[in-house]
Amino acid sequence: MNFFKRRKILTSTSAFDLTPLKLAAHEINDDNLVTVLFPKFENKFAIKYFQPKLKSPFIKLKLDELGSAVWLAIDGKKKVGVIAKELVEVFGDKIRPVEERLPNFLTQLYEQKLITFEELKGA
Repeated sequence: MNFFKRRKILTSTSAFDLTPLKLAAHEINDDNLVTVLFPKFENKFAIKYFQPKLKSPFIKLKLDELGSAVWLAIDGKKKVGVIAKELVEVFGDKIRPVEERLPNFLTQLYEQKLITFEELKGA
């Protein structure tokens, strides 16, 4: 799907009506905090020649308590509005204003290609 079609869908749809999907792997530590793993290289040449020399083939993005809760709530079935309600029930005032914070966080994850939205796959 080209840029203009994606932009039209994203601007015409409320953020709370989108269904996020994970594109990256993750680890969960003992404190129930998530570390998102995504490859350092996508280029086949770089993977073949540089990656074997590295300690880890992944870049690790450590999420805080709220970010971890959002990441774990993304299951490919729940809409952002449902995730927001669940977060308010669990965290209360700690996550307020969820109407601003959650879409901003998901936008950052989308821009880093860690998530996409179900609505963008079908069109």
